[in-house]
Amino acid sequence: MNRRYLLMSGAALALVPGMALAHGPSRQKITLTTEVAAEPAEVWAVIGNFQDMSWHPAVVSQEGQGGNEIDATRMLYLSDAGADGPKIDEILYKYSAEKMSYSYRITEVAVEVLPVTNYSSHLTVMPRDGGGSVVEWRGAFYRGYPNNDPPPELNDEAAIAAVSAVYQAGLDALVERFGAPAS
Repeated sequence: MNRRYLLMSGAALALVPGMALAHGPSRQKITLTTEVAAEPAEVWAVIGNFQDMSWHPAVVSQEGQGGNEIDATRMLYLSDAGADGPKIDEILYKYSAEKMSYSYRITEVAVEVLPVTNYSSHLTVMPRDGGGSVVEWRGAFYRGYPNNDPPPELNDEAAIAAVSAVYQAGLDALVERFGAPAS
């Protein structure tokens, strides 16, 4: 076949109704922040250890290896059932005690537990103007169902709602622990 025939055939197919090629899911991104009365170093002392997420109310227990070194791992257990219950496996890929931030990825989670795929997150503590701290939790992920026409529990909205709820619960726990800053 000559090149002209291939180009014309492709152009003709593009004009046929219903032949449009569907695309897959879009990467979703969310950022939630909260302000607390405690100074950044005090907040970082609680949330800055990748191996200890006991400050988050959804985490019943955890285990891990590698401390705060790059490629450290942790398993977060979300019920008393331990390894038989819902859990999330994560790996650390960036850590800066100086900048009070770290970044991690989920390596394994059932979509029934958290309806996402290809999830990465960044947690940081910053000074707040007027005293106290700002805690920022950012995430990027795809929905739990990677193909077109996902079921409602695995669509973009479900993924955004689930991750937002996880972040908000953790940030609320920090406000409860450290108090809100004075206006």
